[in-house]
Amino acid sequence: MGMVGLTLHVMPESPEVNMHELKKHISEVKHVRQVSEKPIGFGLVKLDVLLVFDDKVGAGDSEDKIRAIHGVGSVESGDVTLIS
Repeated sequence: MGMVGLTLHVMPESPEVNMHELKKHISEVKHVRQVSEKPIGFGLVKLDVLLVFDDKVGAGDSEDKIRAIHGVGSVESGDVTLIS
């Protein structure tokens, strides 16, 4: 049994979204281990969200819960890696 790390790329709905509040709400979702801001240009910032979960159980509905948070524009899967 191993652990999996999945990075999600989260774009806010607009540059006016309060990033502090958005990060706070995302951090409260199960399996979220880290949320970091990444500037992408012209004042736009995306969030890289690291989920860590058991490979046999999966991430469950964590990705859907992040999509449902007010202020989230889009969520894309990024890197996936086996941790142990």
